[in-house]
Amino acid sequence: MASNDDWLALTTEETLEPDLPICDPHHHLWDTGYEPGVAFRAEQVANRYLLDEILADTSSGHNVVSTVFIECASMYKSTGPEAMRPVGETEFVNGIAAMSASGQYGPTRVAAGIVSFADLNLGAAAGDVLDAHITAGGGRFRGIRHAGGWDASPEVRNSHTHPEPGMFADSTFRAGFAELAPRNLSFEGWCYHTQIGNLTELARAFPDTTIILNHFGGPLGIGPYEGTREKNLPQWRSDIDELAKCPNVVAKLGGINMKVNGFNWHKGAKPPSSEELAAATRVYYDHCIDSFGADRCLFESNFPVDKVTCSYNVLWNTFKRIAAGCSASEKASLFHDTAARVYRIDNEA
Repeated sequence: MASNDDWLALTTEETLEPDLPICDPHHHLWDTGYEPGVAFRAEQVANRYLLDEILADTSSGHNVVSTVFIECASMYKSTGPEAMRPVGETEFVNGIAAMSASGQYGPTRVAAGIVSFADLNLGAAAGDVLDAHITAGGGRFRGIRHAGGWDASPEVRNSHTHPEPGMFADSTFRAGFAELAPRNLSFEGWCYHTQIGNLTELARAFPDTTIILNHFGGPLGIGPYEGTREKNLPQWRSDIDELAKCPNVVAKLGGINMKVNGFNWHKGAKPPSSEELAAATRVYYDHCIDSFGADRCLFESNFPVDKVTCSYNVLWNTFKRIAAGCSASEKASLFHDTAARVYRIDNEA
């Protein structure tokens, strides 16, 4: 089983502000040991990440009271109509959520909200898939992610959904997108930094649909983008500012420690400390908080993908260092309240 636990153990820290309540609004659950084709296997951090594994992370020091699962092409149905097969992921995660909700595994409510995948390129027919997800979610289903990360360079791995360039503007995709708001479902906006403007156009076209920007809009740092971080920052800032003008958009703060971001932490002799991570990446956090406001921002772990860089405890220490200058109410929003509001998690006890 692939694991970098021994390497991660080389950097340990005392937990900062251990009592601060946290809702982690972005993590995955999978077991790729029997699914060799799953796209997320490329990270090679954890072949298995189920209830035991996430609880080991959430119990490592911080006060994680609830979490939200985000789709990762896990446990799709092996039979039936192709469009309906992703509903298997919701069934799978809802089972883990029910285990967690029993209280038998501790106080953290894992997958209190569930976000899965429906192919919006089905157009209006996507509505039937959404209804099936709602039924399978047992009251926990909150929205979908149809990842749109695309780049022309063969050195950049495009999203596991194999999006076409310009997908967010496609009329058939938008017909599928239109099925979300009537069901009070949200959309996870995962794209690369060159596509943030496309997401802004989508948000303006559908002002009644909540859109959650994933991972700062995916700043790329590999392939043709290696070494261009400082050059790209002004345009990224401008694009974020435009997106923040859309009141239906909120921003997840995290997911900046992946290989695609190009910091290459995973190549070090030992993992970075929270001080090192904060110093290297806080420009993204600070600008999003300034642009969106704390009540429209939510810290996210993106585990186990970001586990390629650091432990769960170090990651949340990083967030707490970045938020050190915030007020108590701003911290409450960033670490818990915004996520609980956006994903409608109102019963964590």
